[in-house]
Amino acid sequence: MALEGRLEAEVASNGEADAVRFEFTVTNAGTDPVELRFSDACKAEFVVEDEGREVWRYTDGRMFAQMISSERIAPGETATYEAEWERARSGEYTAVAELRAQEATCEGRTEFSVP
Repeated sequence: MALEGRLEAEVASNGEADAVRFEFTVTNAGTDPVELRFSDACKAEFVVEDEGREVWRYTDGRMFAQMISSERIAPGETATYEAEWERARSGEYTAVAELRAQEATCEGRTEFSVP
């Protein structure tokens, strides 16, 4: 199984507070289809770190439907997962996204700054 992850962060300001939108793209770089199985409605975890210290986690304080689901990614195709960090504090950060599939792992990282 050859999954490759790419994480992008986009900072948006509405004049009052900054929000950071994350887009985690998982690509099947292999030659066979990949069947991803999930145990709940959260398919990816997003974490923001400041010099190795966790400052935000997407799943904190959230509830997700407990349902088994699956997603098939054909060779060369991608699946995209999104999250948003509202009221982000200014600073320099590292974001990490991790696929939450039962039998497959994939991760993406990116550096970003909030003014």
